[in-house]
Amino acid sequence: MTFYIIRRLLLLPLTLLGISILVFLMIGLLSPYQRLATFINSPERLKGADIDKLVEFYGLNDPLPLQYGRWLKNIFQGNLGWSYVGKEPVYDALVERFPYTLELALFSIFPILFLGINLGVISAVNHNRPLDHGLRIFSVVGWSFPDFVFGLFILMIFYSVLGWFPPGNLSLWAEEVVKSSAFRSFTGMTTIDALLNGRLDIFWDAFLHLIGPVLTLTYVQFAFILRITRSSMLEVLQKDYVRTARAKGLDERVVINKHARRNALIPVATVSGQTIIGLLAGAVIVETIFNRTGIGSFMSLAAQQLDYASIMGGTLFFGLILVLGNLIVDISYAFIDPRVRLE
Repeated sequence: MTFYIIRRLLLLPLTLLGISILVFLMIGLLSPYQRLATFINSPERLKGADIDKLVEFYGLNDPLPLQYGRWLKNIFQGNLGWSYVGKEPVYDALVERFPYTLELALFSIFPILFLGINLGVISAVNHNRPLDHGLRIFSVVGWSFPDFVFGLFILMIFYSVLGWFPPGNLSLWAEEVVKSSAFRSFTGMTTIDALLNGRLDIFWDAFLHLIGPVLTLTYVQFAFILRITRSSMLEVLQKDYVRTARAKGLDERVVINKHARRNALIPVATVSGQTIIGLLAGAVIVETIFNRTGIGSFMSLAAQQLDYASIMGGTLFFGLILVLGNLIVDISYAFIDPRVRLE
């Protein structure tokens, strides 16, 4: 497996190069004046400047291969252009907002996987019984619910009516504390930093602001994991080695957890991996509804305002997460099922 990981890591730059070519071809559809935003990393460069001279300076009328080389050089130097939405360089905007998306993903991943896998196993074990029918209905409703509908429902009930789970990242008083010099930022994730600073009040406030979006993501996403787990378990439970284990008189829990469940997790790992990648890439709708300043809401706003530099920089960032995420999912197969050999 070590050689497989090394080979995949060596192919990683080529994959990212391919992604960068596709992104640049998208940029090529824009006019030279629109592409200029992907080279300028400060609005000061545009004040009193002749736009035509800047276009000529960056060679935006040159053949595409030459333009691609200059653009790629800027990318390697961390210059992704200026974000009109974030009022700062695109690289800084992505780095600043990613911890909020990562924090939301971490709080959502564990309930999604725990509920999806365990309830899927329970549903399959109780096939065609009332519990199975109830869980299937529950999952179908959850998977059929659009994110924005369920998110607005959570916001209306738990904030507008009950006043429990406010939107945003933090309350105003907590945000002032976090931005003060007395509060040290270690990870950028408010809940973790609050614990490291010994501020349980800040942690609790940040946690309350996370409950609404986490509930929305969990119900919509775990329902799909539940359905995949149930289908995979039903298939595995019909295998000969499961029948043999039962014929030997093994306890049903041992049969389910040791022989059936682990072998049913291969397709679940694939779907779960893609779900996690999607969460890390930014839950656009959920972040927008709950007014969280993560990468998802940032990219949504950039698309609405045609902020080309932010869109292209975010696309490269998402491509990196997708490639690394797929590598981790492939490696996880060998740990889930010993029969899988990665060579």
